[in-house]
Amino acid sequence: MIREMTKSDFVAFWPCFRRIISAQETYALVPDMTMEEAFTLWCIAPKQAYVFEENGQILGTYYIKANAMGPGSHVCNCGYMVDPNARGRGIAKVMCEHSQRQARLFGFTAMQFNAVVATNTIAVKLWQQLGFSIVGTIPDAYQHRREGLVDCHVMYKSMDVNEAKKSESQVR
Repeated sequence: MIREMTKSDFVAFWPCFRRIISAQETYALVPDMTMEEAFTLWCIAPKQAYVFEENGQILGTYYIKANAMGPGSHVCNCGYMVDPNARGRGIAKVMCEHSQRQARLFGFTAMQFNAVVATNTIAVKLWQQLGFSIVGTIPDAYQHRREGLVDCHVMYKSMDVNEAKKSESQVR
């Protein structure tokens, strides 16, 4: 089940969030940020944050926000995290599909991922399977904890606004 994230949900997911950012393999976030800083970044600043919950346990989360302000606000950006103990179960795929429906409902016309770490080959492959294209690669843009400087991809997908009408009618 995917639903809007609450503060108590974030607190429950915090150990996973902290583990992911401290690994320094996929997110360009300060590895020792506080829970409050992380909550603001993930849940307050974006348009909305969601959780993937199964049997009362939060196994994943994502946020959706405008990628830029003003004339660039029609393109959204999302970030996804899955509990490392729940990886390989298709949770990221389900959340990304949900985020695309939400993007259309919010009126976004495209989705852009600004910095997909190139060594995160599972994510790169999944995003490509879901219709995202690598539109640029930034050399040595990420300081990977084990591999040193690695590239980051900018990935993009246009949102078919006609799909929003289909999604909206399916929700009703």
